[in-house]
Amino acid sequence: MMPYPINSDRNKPWNNLPLLPIDKDLYEDIQVFAQLGNAKAALGRLQGRSIAIPNQGLLINSISLQEAKASNAIENIFTTDDELYKAYSEQQHKQLEGPAKEILNYREALWLGYEYLQGDQSFDEAYFIKMYRTVSQFNDGIRPAVAQIYIKEGGSGPNAGKASYTPPRGPGILEEKLANLIDFLNDDQQYQLDPLLKMAIGHYQFEAIHPFRDGNGRTGRIFNIHYLTKKGLLDYPILFLSRYIMDNKEDYYATLSGIAQKGNWKNWLLFMLKAVEITANLTYNKINDIISAKDAILEAIVAQNNISRPESLVSTLFTEPFTRVKHLTERGLYAENTARKYLDELSVMGILEKRMIQGNSYYLNLELYRILSE
Repeated sequence: MMPYPINSDRNKPWNNLPLLPIDKDLYEDIQVFAQLGNAKAALGRLQGRSIAIPNQGLLINSISLQEAKASNAIENIFTTDDELYKAYSEQQHKQLEGPAKEILNYREALWLGYEYLQGDQSFDEAYFIKMYRTVSQFNDGIRPAVAQIYIKEGGSGPNAGKASYTPPRGPGILEEKLANLIDFLNDDQQYQLDPLLKMAIGHYQFEAIHPFRDGNGRTGRIFNIHYLTKKGLLDYPILFLSRYIMDNKEDYYATLSGIAQKGNWKNWLLFMLKAVEITANLTYNKINDIISAKDAILEAIVAQNNISRPESLVSTLFTEPFTRVKHLTERGLYAENTARKYLDELSVMGILEKRMIQGNSYYLNLELYRILSE
């Protein structure tokens, strides 16, 4: 086996970043295949559970919002759950500023990309640009050859602030490498490889190419989820994958850089496959907890004979953590006074917590909030 070429000078653009595919000897390893089996089993269990849920809005809104929050936290973009859920409940994030807007942009990209890839549409340059523009809110595309982009060491050690990696640049170089990546992702005849391994390899290659001025990390993590949905491993982009990366941020960056600096693909693949396994189990457990809470609350509400259409009411309460009167009236469930009366009654029962924010009433689903925050 020829050793994987490394980036010998971190201060110079790695224009010799090898094209895909990588040598199969770099991933044909007993530990990698054992972890691959664990990841596939966990993901299959999650997929089976999500299919059985009648209210997909529960997953689409709540779970994907948490993925968006975790991915942005990796980039040191933080907000509180209260700020995030309030902003989302308003559905007016175009007028927002700050971290909440960044997170809602990420969630929007999750769904735009998911919809873009429906049917026969495959990954292409337009997909990556669309994701980049949505998360970054810039209107350009592939960075120009003159853009001086460096990946710098973090932390406070002696190398902090110095270049840890310089991605390729130059006329036509990024376009060539991105086209090669896209071909690798779409061609399952020439590049026959398990989708989870392809996802991990594709994510690394995208980050190494670093095709945009900003937002490459978030775009690459969005791609992870979209690759799983495109290949039918998930029906919806609901995996909490960024949660594991956030919790193991140093290992994430260390295993990424380990490929360029040491040619160590094994540790990277093991990291990503473990991330899939852990977060598939985490998402599976959260879904079960949410469904159990939903059933218990429905039972309690049904016992209150004065509340009509309890199933529709509970479905709305579990679509997002914060509910407002308008959420019930806009769905045509109740008149305004009836909606307010029911929400106030559920607050008295301890199911919701009424909060006055800037003169408006918000009703927090305490159990859903707790489960998502754990």
